[in-house]
Amino acid sequence: MDDVDEQMIQLAVDLGRQGAEAGAGGPFGSVVARGGEVIGQGHNSVLATHDPTAHAEVNAIRDASRALGSPHLDGTTLYASCEPCPMCAGAALWARVDRVVYASSRADALEWGRFDDDAFWDDIIRPLPERQLPHTQVGRDRALVAWRWFSEHASDLHY
Repeated sequence: MDDVDEQMIQLAVDLGRQGAEAGAGGPFGSVVARGGEVIGQGHNSVLATHDPTAHAEVNAIRDASRALGSPHLDGTTLYASCEPCPMCAGAALWARVDRVVYASSRADALEWGRFDDDAFWDDIIRPLPERQLPHTQVGRDRALVAWRWFSEHASDLHY
């Protein structure tokens, strides 16, 4: 770990504490940076916004994407005060960040804050019929009409 990593992790930890002190959510903070330049940042705001997706990493990715005018964050690092949950890890993959650096582990979050995402990690690797949250497919033919249109008319949109 280099000095930039240490500085960005400290900022992420500080953001998390500030958000928690304000009552916005748990003590989670995150920064998206390229080298030593902060591009986006955020803290957990689940309680303040009543939004279960308002995790620190998602908020930082949204902030960075707005700043760059792109959903792709190639060449950046996502710094998180805690090991990302499955949703945030997925968001980092979709954003195309180059790497993730985190401070505390999910075991730390469980021990000190009663945040337990092990069930989510376990569930996402199960086959659909075995998942805790039932998944049912309905209306595939109708959805394929939209996919065909997309393929013919909007295929230049790249995710």
